[in-house]
Amino acid sequence: MLTSKQRAFLRSMANGLDPIFHVGKAGVTPELVEAMDAALEARELIKANILDNCLIDTREAAQTVAERTHADVVQVIGNRFVIYRAAKKPVIELPRAKKE
Repeated sequence: MLTSKQRAFLRSMANGLDPIFHVGKAGVTPELVEAMDAALEARELIKANILDNCLIDTREAAQTVAERTHADVVQVIGNRFVIYRAAKKPVIELPRAKKE
């Protein structure tokens, strides 16, 4: 689970990213999830685009992908979403969460 500070940090990093996945009419297929899983392991932070002919909305697609890849949804804006999952060898160093 990401804190708001970590989520803001990841949003700022994702601002310059181009979408590398497009979810179309078929929706969230097992092949798409497998490809996103591999991309998350390599990049940790990915952006995806929902096409107009997709039958599910952006938030639902982002939530489905995040659940199936064990990732966190960082941001959903319009027809795009950003998800994050730390790799086995993390590249992105998140701000520390405050201890209560």
